Amino acid sequence: MRRWVLAGLVVVLVAALAWPVGLAVWANGKIQRTDAALTSGAGTPGTTYLLAGSDARDDDGIPADGTEGTRTDTILLLHVPTSGPTALISLPRDTYVDIPGHGPHKLNAAFVLGGAPLLVATVQQITGLTVDHYVEIGMGGVKNVVDAVGGVNLCWDAAVDDKDSGMVWTPGCHDVDGTQALAFARMRKSDPTGDIGRALRQRQLVGAVMAEVDPASLVWNPGRQVALVDTGTSALTVDQGSNIFDLARLALAFRTANGPDGITGTPPIASIDYRPGRVGSAVLLDPDASPAFWAAIAAGTLPPGQVGGLPG
Repeated sequence: MRRWVLAGLVVVLVAALAWPVGLAVWANGKIQRTDAALTSGAGTPGTTYLLAGSDARDDDGIPADGTEGTRTDTILLLHVPTSGPTALISLPRDTYVDIPGHGPHKLNAAFVLGGAPLLVATVQQITGLTVDHYVEIGMGGVKNVVDAVGGVNLCWDAAVDDKDSGMVWTPGCHDVDGTQALAFARMRKSDPTGDIGRALRQRQLVGAVMAEVDPASLVWNPGRQVALVDTGTSALTVDQGSNIFDLARLALAFRTANGPDGITGTPPIASIDYRPGRVGSAVLLDPDASPAFWAAIAAGTLPPGQVGGLPG
């Protein structure tokens, strides 16, 4: 009898050890990949992730509005320095930049003109940081992820009725489902701060989703593990060199950046209504403060807290 008990314990132990390995192998095989033209060899110190929210109209929850093709309305740079605080910086999609090979334009035009490779090259030119991992998030898939975790609680202190995004909001905090969360993340035109406010909401949404995923509870709920991994991987596209373990490290870094010891915000901004001609209204980064800002992000010398924001 004792031998049967010992054998049972061994089986349970092996299953407990093998399950995460099998899940990781399965999940890694489900991730979609793209050529992101990442720099080979040694780059800048630390690890830098570029996250782009791919916003294709009429794609799983995003209403068709006449816009053709795929846009990126969310561009986040996550940097883990060799020492110092982890930083999560939102780059406004309308940032006025020089796109390699195409000249001056808004940042999100880089994605339209050349996909992930050109977006990576443009961000590296702006920041001076080498992008080590590229992650594209289908914004339509955000709806499914939120529903998979049972909804999230989000807060915004303004009344909103925005027909473009579908966000209808009364001031305060509310429990929302995937459709409402997607509208919360996409709303821009009814926000007087435009992309700056949208970036705040997007970071809040990702943090809320991560807060709902309790690793300890998932260990004893394999069914929910599989459902969350299946839903999450279907919304992601990564560079050819990234795997499920890189995504795990990204998740930890994202959590750290949003914690009390991390940095979140935007680069220094000179104007949110810069009109250089031919591109309409754009966001102009502060040309005097930006170089030192990016150097400090790379070196990990900025103190934790909120950075950047609106001018003045």
